[in-house]
Amino acid sequence: MRSKFKWIFTLLLALTLQFSFAQERTITGVVSDATGTLPGANVVVKGTTRGTQTDIDGKYSIQAKTGEVLVFSFVGMNDISVTVGASNTINATMQQGVALTEVVIDGYKTTSKKKASIAQTTVTAEGIEGRPNVSFLQTLQAQVSGLNIGTSSGSPGSSKIDVILRGVSSSLGSIDPLYVVDGIVMNNGQFRSINTEDIESVTVLKDAGATAIYGNRGSGGVVIVKTKRAAFNSKLSVRYTGSTGFTTLQDHDYNLPNARQMLSLQAIRGDGPGAALTADEIAAYPINTDWRDYFFRTGLSQSHNLSFTLGGDNVNNFTSFGYFNQDGIVPGTNFQRFTVRSNFNGKSTNGKFSYSTNFALGYSKRSQLDQETRTDINANVLQNPLQGLLSSQPYIDPSLYVNGQQLFDDFGAPAFEIVPYMLLDYLQPGNIPSEIQETRLSVSTTGTYKITDPLSYSMTAGVDYTQNNRDFARSPNSYLAIVAIPAGAQYGGIETMSTDRDFNFNIVHKLNYTKTFAEKHTIDANLFMEYTKAHRRFNSFTQTGLDPRTWAFGSGTGWIPFNTATPTFYRPTVAAAKFDAGTLSYFASADYDYNSRFGLVGTIRRDASYRFIGDKRWGTFWSVSGRWNIDQENFMKNTWFDQLKLRASYGTTGNQNIVASAYGSNVLYTANNLVRDLSSTQSGYNGSASLGIAQIANPALQWETTTQVDLGFDFVVKKRLSGTIDFYRKTTDDLFDADYTSAVTSVSAQNANTTNQLVNTGVEVLLKYDFFKSSSAFQLDAYINGSYNKNEWKNVLYSTPGQDFNQPGADYIQQSGSQFFAYYVVPYVGVNHENGNLLFLDANGNLTENPTDADRRNTNKSAIPVYQGSFGFNASYKGFFVNTSFAYAADVYKFDYDLLNLSNPAQIGQFPVVGELLNAWSPTNTSSNVPSLFATNVDAAESFSDRYLIDASYIRLKNLSFGYEVPSKMLEKTFLTGFKVYCQMENWITWSKWRGFDVDGLNQSNQGGYPSPKVISFGVDVKL
Repeated sequence: MRSKFKWIFTLLLALTLQFSFAQERTITGVVSDATGTLPGANVVVKGTTRGTQTDIDGKYSIQAKTGEVLVFSFVGMNDISVTVGASNTINATMQQGVALTEVVIDGYKTTSKKKASIAQTTVTAEGIEGRPNVSFLQTLQAQVSGLNIGTSSGSPGSSKIDVILRGVSSSLGSIDPLYVVDGIVMNNGQFRSINTEDIESVTVLKDAGATAIYGNRGSGGVVIVKTKRAAFNSKLSVRYTGSTGFTTLQDHDYNLPNARQMLSLQAIRGDGPGAALTADEIAAYPINTDWRDYFFRTGLSQSHNLSFTLGGDNVNNFTSFGYFNQDGIVPGTNFQRFTVRSNFNGKSTNGKFSYSTNFALGYSKRSQLDQETRTDINANVLQNPLQGLLSSQPYIDPSLYVNGQQLFDDFGAPAFEIVPYMLLDYLQPGNIPSEIQETRLSVSTTGTYKITDPLSYSMTAGVDYTQNNRDFARSPNSYLAIVAIPAGAQYGGIETMSTDRDFNFNIVHKLNYTKTFAEKHTIDANLFMEYTKAHRRFNSFTQTGLDPRTWAFGSGTGWIPFNTATPTFYRPTVAAAKFDAGTLSYFASADYDYNSRFGLVGTIRRDASYRFIGDKRWGTFWSVSGRWNIDQENFMKNTWFDQLKLRASYGTTGNQNIVASAYGSNVLYTANNLVRDLSSTQSGYNGSASLGIAQIANPALQWETTTQVDLGFDFVVKKRLSGTIDFYRKTTDDLFDADYTSAVTSVSAQNANTTNQLVNTGVEVLLKYDFFKSSSAFQLDAYINGSYNKNEWKNVLYSTPGQDFNQPGADYIQQSGSQFFAYYVVPYVGVNHENGNLLFLDANGNLTENPTDADRRNTNKSAIPVYQGSFGFNASYKGFFVNTSFAYAADVYKFDYDLLNLSNPAQIGQFPVVGELLNAWSPTNTSSNVPSLFATNVDAAESFSDRYLIDASYIRLKNLSFGYEVPSKMLEKTFLTGFKVYCQMENWITWSKWRGFDVDGLNQSNQGGYPSPKVISFGVDVKL
């Protein structure tokens, strides 16, 4: 009996143990690499169909049995196999294979690069950190093929940054991409409030497959910014990064004469002070001023950032504090910024509910030139100190400047002869102060609840509040204030105080269904609803008349009270504005995957805009995209290709932004009432109030629609060569433009949709080659990215159907078959060696000295580059590293208006000229290619010709960084986990035919603009 009992007990124990070992249980863990956690990594139970992917924090959860093998894979990493043992936690650290960004933000969701069917580029924190720029857009420049970023102003904190993705897609409306930061839509001016050291990644979505899901806001592309986060189950980590640097002017190449040469030119022409001097007096002239020393300077910059990360089982946090300070290269310009960020992630114990919150607070103060916010004075030599270097005669002594009152006493009203003194007065501290204080608060939260295994609901909501307080004044002691005092008035000077408040709210509801059928078919379907509401309030007050005895900038003291006896002298001016805007959208997406070999994605979106009415209010936008992972096919085994994928997409996006917004402003507020008749209160007969027509409604206004097709390839060859190639065609219909009306209505034109089309056809290439693999002590890789974009007008009609727009006197032409903003000028061919006049070609190809408007022709040259991109290399050896990035642009042309002015001999008596005029044509120098100092048709070159249309192609050393990072093994017995010292150099060398200060920017001319500086900084990166 006892033996039977033992036998039964042994059998039951064996069966229990066998059941225990065979029972599935939940295995969790974190997948990471050398730099941190890996979202999107694949975790599969070998030999089964059970599999999952890690979440955004690198976490995974999977059902497995003891003894089964988990296979961890991540494209670009070496696979890892781990046998399941007694522990329920298995963490995996993966080693790098070929470096590719594998997490792809695909619209409102995240996928892997392997399963992505869209055209996109991601720049990680590695390509952003440490760069001494206020905005990450400046750092992004030349890193993304097809993305043109031009800096129109190098003033610290300026929002004058132009961004064009895959060519110009609207002639009147906004062409800016949509910017989304942690789920909140922003404009590029707000980026100065973001600490670039907080950014984890920037993803640029390019084709319709990626942007159609953004509907009315996606026609210019989409830029998605994700900020840094912590990981679960991670210990406290502290990181400090700091740098200090110097900013200097990128000099011009105009070869300006020195003082004696200028006086000699004046003597020859008989104009200016030199005309009264003898040759001996000119040779002995003692003054030779370099005005660069007075209008520009070497600026200082510094940056300090401190961050903390910590994670528990169910919650983690990333918190950072930042300070940034940069002096401009022009005296009196400066930018300071303070930032605080805190990002939380959390989840419930059962894993069904997860959430994240993002909190960011930024405060900045910038001092800038008046011209930064006033385009009308950019080329005005009397009010723009940026013109001082090129407009001030070298024979003038700067020490003669005293103050504004003395200038007025000595010279009275403005005269060109005292230009340097006027501009020096402009730059004196406190004379023309312009200060903007910006406070920005951004809060967003996301919650996701798993209703069932395949079904989940999530909601993302965010608010963004920005307030700008601007103070601007012309001090009563400044020359410009004194000279403008009205006759009979005692006090001059003006002061303006304004407040601009912008509040944006956005909420997205999402219902997701994900399920795998028959082990090979996976469906990922989503339903969305999105609502956006925006409010702006603006008010300003301007005081005319300031008492120099008591006035203090920004305090409100010293304001002269209004007097009815002299109502025109000290009359205050007030202004206010109110804007409300919003959109409502319903949309859906469906993603089908077959065994990781084929994929098909479809999206559709319905948008409603407050700008349109009736049946025009709603627009429908859609896309379809597909992929074929060719490397998964049997015939690809044992080939050179580690990865090979074919992508294709086709779809539409919309544009409701009828008029482009000013730099840094929210485009949602522009052109907000064009579908309504509007009246305004005006000054009527004998000063009485009257009602007048302000706007005639155009109820037919509707969306611009951009249709785009894209064909792309992604590949990795022998784990060394990786690349992406895309071909696209992008067509915009129903373009917004001016529709001219009868002048009887007092409204000469109204905005309308036209038959005009803009077509962009292009190719984008990104190639990277690893010369030495990551296992080698010496590592070296090289890369090149480039794009070609052909921009073309189609179906252009003007006035008479079928007739191309061709306006005499215009410098640009809008014509079918030509580029956007193609220059429309007369060809300049050289100098008439018989008389020194300029020669041109007329419409019939004959030489002429007197061209007319009828001789203009379409050059098909534009300020938008046809070719652009970058190339460089990254090298490291035992902790030492060198990284380079060269930016380039080709087939791009700009008008050099500074060269035009400097080449005009009529200006010799007042302003400097180029040194070439020293070799001008004369009866004894008839072979010169420089026109005579007495040429009679110089104005024709300025008004009609392409003489100053310059090839602005360039190659620039955009960034050079080098330094030393202490190997981790050397830090094992210290309290440090990382230590790096480095040097960063920006915009250091430029090779170009352009002779001005800075070739950068997408404008037709850079005259009067604040040049982008050269920057060198030295930094340290410490991790605890």
